[in-house]
Amino acid sequence: MTLQANWSYPTTVKFGPGRIKELGEACLSLGIKNPLLVTDKILAQLDITQTALDILKSSGFEGPVFCEVDPNPNEVNLEAGLSAYKKGSHDGVVAFGGGSGIDLGKMVAFMAGQKRPIWDFEDIGDWWTRADSAAIAPIVAVPTTAGTGSEVGRASVITNSKSHEKKIIFHPKVLPSVVICDPELTVGMPPFVTAGTGLDAFAHCVEAFSSPHYHPMSQGIAVEGMRLVIENLPKVYNNPNDIEARSHMMSAAMMGATAFQKGLGAIHALSHPIGAMYNTHHGTTNAVCMPAVLDLNASEISQRFDQVAGYIGIQNGFKGFCTFVREFNASLKIPMNLSDLGIVNADVEKLTQAALKDPSCGGNPIALNSENVAKLIKDLL
Repeated sequence: MTLQANWSYPTTVKFGPGRIKELGEACLSLGIKNPLLVTDKILAQLDITQTALDILKSSGFEGPVFCEVDPNPNEVNLEAGLSAYKKGSHDGVVAFGGGSGIDLGKMVAFMAGQKRPIWDFEDIGDWWTRADSAAIAPIVAVPTTAGTGSEVGRASVITNSKSHEKKIIFHPKVLPSVVICDPELTVGMPPFVTAGTGLDAFAHCVEAFSSPHYHPMSQGIAVEGMRLVIENLPKVYNNPNDIEARSHMMSAAMMGATAFQKGLGAIHALSHPIGAMYNTHHGTTNAVCMPAVLDLNASEISQRFDQVAGYIGIQNGFKGFCTFVREFNASLKIPMNLSDLGIVNADVEKLTQAALKDPSCGGNPIALNSENVAKLIKDLL
């Protein structure tokens, strides 16, 4: 099989090993004359980032970098990024990296021409219509992990550093116009990052599949995404140079982010405030939360997992799937609980209230309330 293709769903995707060499062409195709590459602090020091900059320079771009991006990006990072964007008279963004770098890069492009504060565009009702759509700069996204799928998302997650809340900022034009998906960029990820990001993609697919909302297209994408993660995450964890498996994981990441248009649920409603308050890795936190959330939702989702378990390689239906999730986490050295993740003296009440405010609550099969959410958190501790 030749794992190389050009896709126009959900946006233009240039997929395959070596496609990073087309980065300059992608910028030119969008009319970008002076791109700002936005990435995180660690990636900025790696060879893959220098390769991207060299490719930009070969296409006539100066290729400056903004890398003041925290693992859970916040409005302070955004203000610094906007300052760099405006000072350099940039006209487009190359969002380069994992979810943090891509999320912040998308927000720099989004906010560069807006006159209202970022929190006015939170994903509540039709708040996105407050934005000046014509002022949103073009975005090229280049993922270097296989997890969040932010490269094909219409939103970013930004932490409010004052209230320690994660906010989802949404606008249809935040969807990058071109994505360069090159699995060779993911080869250097440490095993724990490969595991955490891969399980983030898995959580997206699991929650989208579990969501009670009607979206058959997303439902089908979620099933195939789960299968790809189950088959390929162990391969890339044990053999980082398996480019075919890396390719399938990058596909699964994009599929998860496409599928969760159907909705997310309690896994993300919990992991968002946990990450905001305790600065934990998002995908790893999702993985820690998943077994308890599956147990909570069992009465509503067991039958649908029974129907697809065989296809995704699981025996004994939903019961077998729950057993598999625990064993899968253990095989990837995921902490068993939040205490093992380093969270001590957790504020259960504050976490509960924050989780209930998270927009992901609406996609959970079992209605969430203060009692069952608090119990989930206590069980996870």
